[in-house]
Amino acid sequence: MGYTKDQLLEHLKELQIDFSCYDHPVALTVEAQAKYVGHLGGGLAKNLFLKDKKHRFYIVSTLAGTTVDLKVLSQRLGLGKGGLRMASEEALQEILQVPLGSVTPFALINDSARNVSLLLDQGFKAQNFCIFHPLTNDASISVTACDLDKFLISIGRNPSYVDLKVANPTVGKDQPPDLAAVVPSGTIELPDSFAKADAVQYPSTKHAPVDHKTLTGTEAVKKSNHAPGVKVKPQGAAHSSSSNSNVNKFVEEILDKMSTVVLPAVRDKIGKETVQQHGEQLGPVISDKARERLRLDLESLTVMFKNTVYTQGFVAGSQADPVPKCK
Repeated sequence: MGYTKDQLLEHLKELQIDFSCYDHPVALTVEAQAKYVGHLGGGLAKNLFLKDKKHRFYIVSTLAGTTVDLKVLSQRLGLGKGGLRMASEEALQEILQVPLGSVTPFALINDSARNVSLLLDQGFKAQNFCIFHPLTNDASISVTACDLDKFLISIGRNPSYVDLKVANPTVGKDQPPDLAAVVPSGTIELPDSFAKADAVQYPSTKHAPVDHKTLTGTEAVKKSNHAPGVKVKPQGAAHSSSSNSNVNKFVEEILDKMSTVVLPAVRDKIGKETVQQHGEQLGPVISDKARERLRLDLESLTVMFKNTVYTQGFVAGSQADPVPKCK
């Protein structure tokens, strides 16, 4: 059982950290969060939960306007260009022990996150205060960078501030990766029931601030900001243990619809003569081959859309309510 918001706030009080906490409706993205606390000023935080191929996990916490290029960051960590990807929702709940849309440096207070590495945007230091979720996405907490450091030191962490705007890192024989020292030394083994979900290979993406225009198809994959058609469950809804099977079912439905288009197209294209020569099974064989090649890509994209909801996804807008302070 992870720490609760109240337990976290009590810990901050014990450290004599000056903070303000505001209750608000559930906010799964930094854009939604801005509706409720953006008027307070300060630096609103965007948080990514990532993993590498060796099952090492990272929280990358940046200012909302900072662009994070995963390929560049991966190189700077010494992981190669494709070494980082989004961690699964199951890993989020098992390791950070926070709800969807609640990734935060404060989650490192949980013992299950002891091997998670934290990279902080150096831009936080220039802000009067920074705003994060306090282990739940129906509240926001504001603290100074100095007090955030105080919290991290209290749980045995050495704060690592990074310039995430580096676009072309120099890595070579005489120039080792500049962030290699922050790569976790220990791996985290997930339960077998989560292994399949966490093993999905995600396409490399560049995470940039949302520009609020509707994106579809390939553009949506490249931007990873909006996922049209994805329905977001409100906080408190039970997480289905069959999330993977739902993804598989969705992909199968797409492939089935594709087959109904491919088969007639194959017959029309190659003509009756070829069909008679090679047998009536030619169309289904071609369709099956296409299904095999597309299935993995479709599964990867579908799971990627699902997981980017808590970092760069979309939320149906609602009118901002007055923001009460936490009790």
